[in-house]
Amino acid sequence: MKMNNFAISSLFRPGKPVKSLEFFPPKTGEDTRRLFLAASRLRAFQPDFVSVTYGAGGTTRRFTQEITARLQRELKWLVMPHLTCVGSTRTELRETIQGFVNEGVRNIMTLRGDPPKGSTEFVATENGFRYASDLVAFIKKSFPEICMGVAGYPEKHPEAPSAEDDINHLKFKVDQGADFITTQLFYDNQYYYDYVAKIRAQGIKKAVLPGILPVLNADQVKRFGITLPGKLEAQLTAAGDDKTAQCEIGMDWATEQIAGLLDNGAPGVHLYIMNRSKSALGILDRLKNRGYFPDE
Repeated sequence: MKMNNFAISSLFRPGKPVKSLEFFPPKTGEDTRRLFLAASRLRAFQPDFVSVTYGAGGTTRRFTQEITARLQRELKWLVMPHLTCVGSTRTELRETIQGFVNEGVRNIMTLRGDPPKGSTEFVATENGFRYASDLVAFIKKSFPEICMGVAGYPEKHPEAPSAEDDINHLKFKVDQGADFITTQLFYDNQYYYDYVAKIRAQGIKKAVLPGILPVLNADQVKRFGITLPGKLEAQLTAAGDDKTAQCEIGMDWATEQIAGLLDNGAPGVHLYIMNRSKSALGILDRLKNRGYFPDE
């Protein structure tokens, strides 16, 4: 049984890779039913922790809190809610964090967040925060018991003028009190290896957990602005509209990615599962058949 006052940063130990999952909050009763059906099936995955996102513009704050509480209460999982600066004053953020703390949460994924729908530029709320580093510093001072994850971008944050500038911002977040880093998705492991080498050269020693999204089609990846390797794109193109074939390609590619990452020292893997269980369980089965993540 996982206890939710357990710091995720303490999970990163040599020889014991971490496996985690990310959910997004449902908006309807039917979506909620599907989420918990998927979550129930994912018990077999035995995640070390799970995270719960905010919706675009922070619009699902209440749902994030509710799903976080239910996942930890009903499934006994170690849960890390996301928290963003979007649309919230410092007072509101303090109240939200205190609500998490009251539920026993001691881990938060600390993010700036995307601009609200219809906006192209992030504008800080009056008496709010402009950068994730501001939120990290605020939590560190006001809630020092909280373990904080922050985001890293192997292919550079889309708003950063350069990769070097992006890494400098990451270092500042870490210096303000962040405890570990989870990356944006990528499909070529070399991006991750190069990224880790660069941030280590800047003195960042925190664990860097790679984020993986099993791809279903090329358009999905292009919407995220992520580089799609030619070999993967060719496989997806050949699959056409065959959803079963697309799913198999995505699981096979993710399996190879994760195996390579673990073989090269990554501290584990964080799967972006889009509230679906099939791909995650298929990937886990493939990895276990190859000797990764043996049953405890």
